[in-house]
Amino acid sequence: MERHILVVLPHPDDEAFGLSGTLAKHIKNGSQVTYACLTLGEMGRNMGNPIIASRITLPSIRKKELQDSCDAIGIQDLRMLGFHDKTIEFEDQDLLDSRIDAIIKEVNPSLIFTFYPGYSVHPDHDATGAAVVRTVGRIPKEQRPPVYCLAFAKNLEEGIGQPNVFNDVREFLPQKVQSILAHRSQFQVAELLDEVDYTSKEIVDRFGTERFWIYPFD
Repeated sequence: MERHILVVLPHPDDEAFGLSGTLAKHIKNGSQVTYACLTLGEMGRNMGNPIIASRITLPSIRKKELQDSCDAIGIQDLRMLGFHDKTIEFEDQDLLDSRIDAIIKEVNPSLIFTFYPGYSVHPDHDATGAAVVRTVGRIPKEQRPPVYCLAFAKNLEEGIGQPNVFNDVREFLPQKVQSILAHRSQFQVAELLDEVDYTSKEIVDRFGTERFWIYPFD
């Protein structure tokens, strides 16, 4: 069991597809989870299908969706840090790192999840992962929590190889699906909109395993 897990991601919904089952599994085993979400995803292009948001209302809608997703997973501590969507790479690095460092010092995590810098497709993903890696890298080696990273780039094999961690989350597919569906302004996952068969091959193959790369500090 992990004593306390810290998740640092830039957008509402980043937790849903790649991480929600793993978090639900840890929470069932007694772990505390703090989720630091850097932005409200207010610059997202999707407004729902059918449309449920406007450029003005999207931030408040995504804030509520994020809370609903965290409730579905069981996350006990959600922090919304208030940075601007699609600008994380341009934020003052000292400010960004100091906000992350303050949370690390407060919750003293035994494990951190973020994106793998350079292998996570979106500039906000890469910049968030880079900030976490910079900050954790300053912690003395003997006190440093491991950092598990999500990665999606096409060049993973050549760049960082196979994942180090494979989590079977089939038992937690109900929480994962509800986390995904909470972000209804962003996703229309056709096979999840009707009654879900959590034992179907399609669902299990797509959502039943979550993969992570352990960041190699040394």
